[in-house]
Parts: sequence; structure tokens; C-alpha cells
Amino acid sequence: MKNSIGHELGALLRLAGPLISAQLAHALMIFTDTLMMAMLGPQQLAGGALGATCYFIFSIFCTGVIAAVGSLVAIRHGAGDTGGVTRLLRNGLWLAISLGIVSALCLNGLGPLLPHLGQDPAAASQAMEFLRPLSLALPGYLCFMALRGFTSAIGHPGPVMAISIVGTAANFIINYALIKGWFGLSSLGLSGIGMTTALVSSAMALALALYILVSPTYQRYQLRGGLGRPQRAEMRALLRLGLPIGGTYAAEQGLFTFATLCMGALGSVQLAAHQIAIQTVALAFIVPQGLSYAVTFRVGLHYGAERLHLSRLAGNLGMVLGASLMLLFALLFWLAPEWIIGLFLDRHDPAFADIVTLAVSLLAIAAWFELFDGLQSIAMGAIRGLNDGRTTLMIGLAGYWCVGAPLAWLFAFPLGWGAHGVWWGLAAGLAVTATGLVLGFQWKTARLQRPNGVAGAACLS
Repeated sequence: MKNSIGHELGALLRLAGPLISAQLAHALMIFTDTLMMAMLGPQQLAGGALGATCYFIFSIFCTGVIAAVGSLVAIRHGAGDTGGVTRLLRNGLWLAISLGIVSALCLNGLGPLLPHLGQDPAAASQAMEFLRPLSLALPGYLCFMALRGFTSAIGHPGPVMAISIVGTAANFIINYALIKGWFGLSSLGLSGIGMTTALVSSAMALALALYILVSPTYQRYQLRGGLGRPQRAEMRALLRLGLPIGGTYAAEQGLFTFATLCMGALGSVQLAAHQIAIQTVALAFIVPQGLSYAVTFRVGLHYGAERLHLSRLAGNLGMVLGASLMLLFALLFWLAPEWIIGLFLDRHDPAFADIVTLAVSLLAIAAWFELFDGLQSIAMGAIRGLNDGRTTLMIGLAGYWCVGAPLAWLFAFPLGWGAHGVWWGLAAGLAVTATGLVLGFQWKTARLQRPNGVAGAACLS
């Protein structure tokens, strides 16, 4: 048993390291775009932020749907079904292209709607200036995510990390060159930032595709024949798993959007402190998010090979590892909140005194918040590895919207807890979700290990 734990932990860490690095690179790309908007001016920053929010709403759902590619590839890989892996990747790319095109068309049609949704017409106009070219990033970005899921699920995440880091650096350099007018380039403003991100995202997808096509590692999958035609069985399997995952991602993001709206209703100080604290949480969340993908692939690999006891071991190890890492972040939030806040603003400036005081107290709540958020993400990944998206969606909806959102509103307004009430409500919702998902994974693996349980690969049919 000790050898099994050591082997599984080592495999999990080897997979998680590159995936966490890739997640960090993607977060830095988003940060780069925000930084470039700020360099253009406050009006461009406001308009760009609105456009980025619209883009994120679509991309988070689509990313969840495409996450099914890696989950199902891991199961087929564990079952030794090379042909099934190839078919899933090809159909996953078809799905990524289709979702990307439809989402891009929807985003380009938002222009007339934004003023009717209460947005300032000038900000809406600048949002569309950024959003029109940025929407073209979605087909490439989703194809990259499908390819990333494929190569990581079969145990080769290294190329994903390398291409993500290079792409992030290229995004910064090209954007900066446009703004500063290097090499005789003329500044294209917000549209230039959106166009750069779209080009870099497409280039990353192309680079990963070319690597997969020429590397001997992938020759057994016979991918040089092109995409072929979409196949109904594989598309149905991808959508059956992917749509609930996308719905879960959207439901969680909706909870955080609701919290931001509550903070806005409380006042500008509360909203500013909330933004600092939530950005800190988001940065720490990169670790469990990358680990979650690794857990999905390890659980799926063993599930497809019908090694259900190892599926359970991989999931449990991932959750213990994730909780331990989140406790380290919690200690940082408890012991050095002023230092963290100093990364965002001058905490010695009297003008920011109220924001700093409130943000410090929110980071104390964030310590619990982050533990539950990380644990629920990894437990969700473990259940996805069992080819189950419905359980995560049902538990997520219950935790986020039957517990988290109502309690955040109740604590903040009727009970008068203000900003702290919003965050305690979020923490409660995430705690319920995390508990439900952990118990759900234990129940599912115990049920599958019974003599009459359904074998892993059979669940794809």
C-alpha cells in the first residue's frame, strides 16, 4: 500500500506541476491585457474591463465543455483504446471550433445590448472595440484546451507548459510594442490588445497541434489523417459530460459575480477591498485548479483500466495534497495580510486606510474561503474522472445558489454584517459544496467497487 501511495503521489505531482505552470501562464496573460489597458488610460481600462467580463462569461462555459475531452481521453487511454482516444480528440476539436465560432458571433452581437443593460454608452463602445478582435481568440483557445487535455491525459503535459509560457511572453512583448510604437508599429488601442491575444491564442493552438503531429510520442494515434467527419457517438459522449461541467463553471462564476454586485451595493470602499481580496484568492486558486486537472486524468486513467481502488486513491491523494497546499496559503493570509495588500496599493497612504483595514479583515475570512474553494475544485475534478458531470452540477448548484448566494445576501443586508457577511456567505456555500463533492466521490467510488458496479470504460457507451 505504501508503494502504491508513493507511486501515485509521484505520478500526480509530475502531471500537476506543468499544468499548474500552464494555469499560471494563462493568468499572467489576462493580467498583461489588464496592465496594457491601464497604460492606455482610465476610460480604456473601464471599457476593456467590461469587454473582458463579457468574454469571460462565454469562455468559462466553453472551457468547461471542452474539459470533457481530457476526462474522456484519460478513460479511453486507461482502457488501452487508442482508436477511441483518436476519435475523441478529433471530435473534441470539431466541438471546440463550433463552440468558438458560435460564441464569437454572440459576442460580436452584444454591442446594441450593453447600453440597454445599464452600461454607459461610451464604455460599451470601447468594450466592443476590444471585444470584436478578442472574440476571434475563442476558436484557437478552445482548440488549445482540447489538445492540452489530450496530451496531458496521456501523460505528456510538458509541451503545454512550454507553449503556455512562450505564448504569455509573446502576448506581453507584442502588446507593449504596439503601445510604445516599437519598430514603427502604430498603436491600435484596445483593438490592438484584443487582436494580439487572438493571434497569440491561435498561434499556441497551432504550435501544440504541430508538435503533436511531428513528435514520435503521438504516432500511435494516427492523427495525420486530419479531423475527418464529426461522429455522433463521440459528440454525444463529449456533450453529455461537457455540458454539466460548463454549467458548473458558469454557476460558480455567477456566485462570484453576485458577490461583486452585493459589494457594489454596499459602497465603493467595500467594492475596492473586495476586488483586492478576490484577486488574491484567484491567484492562489491557480494551484488547486491545475491540480484538479491532474486528478481528473489520474482518476480517469485508473477508471478506464478498471483499477477502481487506484481511482479512489488518486482522488483522495489529490484532495489531501490540495487541502495541505491551501492551508499554506491560509497561513499566509493570516500572518501577512498587510504585505499582500501592499502588492496592490500603498497601504501607508491615508487615502486608502479604510480599504486596507477592510481588505485585511476579508483576507482572514479568505483563509477559510480558499481552503474550501480549493478542495471543492479538486473533488470536482476527481468526480469528472469517473465520467460524471451531473453530480458536480447538482451539488454545485445546491451549494452555490441554495446556500452561498442566499446566505451572502442575508448576512450582508438583513443581518447587517456588510462586506464580511458577503464573504462568510461565500465561504459557507463553498464549504457545503466541497463537503458534498468529497462525500459524492467517496460514495461513487465505493458503489463502483461493489461486485455489481459498472466498469469504467463501459460508462462511455
